[in-house]
Amino acid sequence: MDIVVVGKYGDVDSALRTLTIAKVERVEKFASDARRSEVEYEHHPTRRAEDSHTCEILVHVRHNLVKGSAASSEYSLALDRALDKVEQQMRRLHARRVGSRSGTRARAARANGAAAEPLDADPDGVLGADDASAIVVKTKQFSVKPMDAEEAALQMELLGHDFYLFTNAETGGASVIYRRRDGRLGLIEATS
Repeated sequence: MDIVVVGKYGDVDSALRTLTIAKVERVEKFASDARRSEVEYEHHPTRRAEDSHTCEILVHVRHNLVKGSAASSEYSLALDRALDKVEQQMRRLHARRVGSRSGTRARAARANGAAAEPLDADPDGVLGADDASAIVVKTKQFSVKPMDAEEAALQMELLGHDFYLFTNAETGGASVIYRRRDGRLGLIEATS
């Protein structure tokens, strides 16, 4: 597994880099297909001392991204907290992978009589709010892979986001899955 350690506004010293690589290598025990891990450190001198050092870990696993971030008074403590979050997400991903292979989720849903609940659009209009003073402060580019809504929901959970953009494998169009205020999921599909 390739491990990249960077500092957002400065260099990472060799002791911290060595410690980071040693700890992040443990992630491979959860997923043998982990290809790359990116660890980014950032220092915020204007924040209170308890959360002035942040660590963000992004693990590229085949067909998935797992993300964990934490803040603390020291980089090593922030690394430990972020790594705990990543390991928790990796355990969840492993359980879903094993469960989907053996069909336990599908059998459990049928046994409980639970039908797949359709994802609906946002009725409370949160996504349509216009703000004239809105300014784009960050831009990201990433490859969008065809997947179904269930896999997109898993990706959204693994990244810890409230929404996820993906190409719908059924329709071939762009779709966004998002978490509604009531905790359920919504799906927005682009039409031409």
